[in-house]
Amino acid sequence: MIRIERSVAISGLALAAALLAAPSAQAQSADLTFFVTSNGPGKGADLGGLEGGDAQCQKLARAGGAGSKSWRAYLSTQAADGKPAVNARERIGKGPWQNAKGAVIAKDVADLHGAANHLTKQTALSGKGEVINGRGDTPNRHDILTGSQADGTAFPAGDDKTCKNWTSSTQGAAVVGHADRQGLRDDEPSKSWNSSHPSRGPDGGCSQADLKSTGGDGLLYCFASN
Repeated sequence: MIRIERSVAISGLALAAALLAAPSAQAQSADLTFFVTSNGPGKGADLGGLEGGDAQCQKLARAGGAGSKSWRAYLSTQAADGKPAVNARERIGKGPWQNAKGAVIAKDVADLHGAANHLTKQTALSGKGEVINGRGDTPNRHDILTGSQADGTAFPAGDDKTCKNWTSSTQGAAVVGHADRQGLRDDEPSKSWNSSHPSRGPDGGCSQADLKSTGGDGLLYCFASN
């Protein structure tokens, strides 16, 4: 009888703890306004254009309980086919933005693109609060697709920096940032979170295999724009 009573008491405590934790998780999802995608669509840098990148952010946000917000992928496009360039910094709202742990990574667009932003390996988390693999981890996944210059603007037309504006997995290259802000070697300086280097690989730079070969996986930065 004593054992049964203890079992019931323990079960009751576990249930109470779960109920107490639930509102906290819901509040965390409500406050989430920035995350790094835990996976890409699987077609390398062919995201289906800006709309496809946004849809990937929205999909993962919804899975994490934050789908009521409007989410935008931090991506620029270059002027082409009579269409003007699009700047990543103008797509993501005004801020502030905070991660799944409640840490504010930037208070506004200027702060995000300044030296004082709080983007590091410990804060550039997935929507579930998971750390994204970086230098020294296996596999390294710190390359994040942006197609952007350091100030968040698009590159001039000409050399492809966006894998045909996020529609190709076979042609061009894509500029990436480093979520952990680390170079691949000890003698390299810390790298930019949004504009470190062009993608490259055996097929050029836009396939899933290309992205993986230099420490990427087709991941994106996602910002709540409202």
